Amino acid sequence: MLVYTDLLSGDELLSDSFPYKEIENGILWEVEGKWVTLGAVDVNIGANPSAEEGGEDEGVDDSAQKVVDIVDTFRLQEQPTYDKKGFVAYIKKYIKSLTPKLNEEQQESFKKGIEGATKYLLPKLKDFQFFVGESMHDDSSLVFAYYKDGATNPTFLYFAHGLKEVKC
Repeated sequence: MLVYTDLLSGDELLSDSFPYKEIENGILWEVEGKWVTLGAVDVNIGANPSAEEGGEDEGVDDSAQKVVDIVDTFRLQEQPTYDKKGFVAYIKKYIKSLTPKLNEEQQESFKKGIEGATKYLLPKLKDFQFFVGESMHDDSSLVFAYYKDGATNPTFLYFAHGLKEVKC
């Protein structure tokens, strides 16, 4: 199994259990998330509770919770939204933090493609939910979630150069 960690914070952000598609010249990875239900599951065992003593399931928590699989699996933490000015400031800081951690070839492709990726992301800012890894590190990579037209499940975007592949 492969896990992808944030190159800046070390937080786990993704795994190969969630297939990705490269977009914007490989700068961004697009991953489809799914709503899943956690918690109680109603199982009909054929018993008639009204015929038995009590009739109530005592001590059983029937609270089921709907969560997005990627957010739940990697314990992503939602962040406040960004306006255009704040997002551009984040990108500049991110480039400055990430570039020294990349090898020369990666630096070249990242510098070449980040402007196009930023232009791709800017018009979608109002539609995004922003997430970071579990540690909520200030300088970590952002994960973007949004709903494509008519979709019921969210789509996540990751900066590919900000992820480090770890074999488990």
